[in-house]
Amino acid sequence: MTSPLKTEAEYKQVMAEIETFLQKATHNEGFTSLSPEETERLRNLSLQAEAYEDAIPIMPLQIPTPQTLSDMLSLKMFQLKLKQKDLAALLDITPTRLSEVMTGKRKVNMDLAKRLYQKLAIDPAFILEHA
Repeated sequence: MTSPLKTEAEYKQVMAEIETFLQKATHNEGFTSLSPEETERLRNLSLQAEAYEDAIPIMPLQIPTPQTLSDMLSLKMFQLKLKQKDLAALLDITPTRLSEVMTGKRKVNMDLAKRLYQKLAIDPAFILEHA
């Protein structure tokens, strides 16, 4: 195998060469239309490209920290793949009450605060600070 790729420009050059082999195979009779030398070259280029891609660090998805209780509840609904009515059922409250809490029309009482902690693992300090 040839030397590892070090720059994005080298990677792009390798990918362009891979593309020419793929185009040749696509427009002819598949990979059997490639000569043994071309097949080996394609294999080596593919390994180089794969090694380069594997060396690129993956950045974790940055999810903003919720700033309100409504934001936190929306995040929990997203994480748990729940609709608002399903979240209300999980918390054993009516959908109307949940809606009122999420819009700020109703305050969180101690019973609901305990459920938010127990069923959704929302930090009690966050609940107290934002309720």
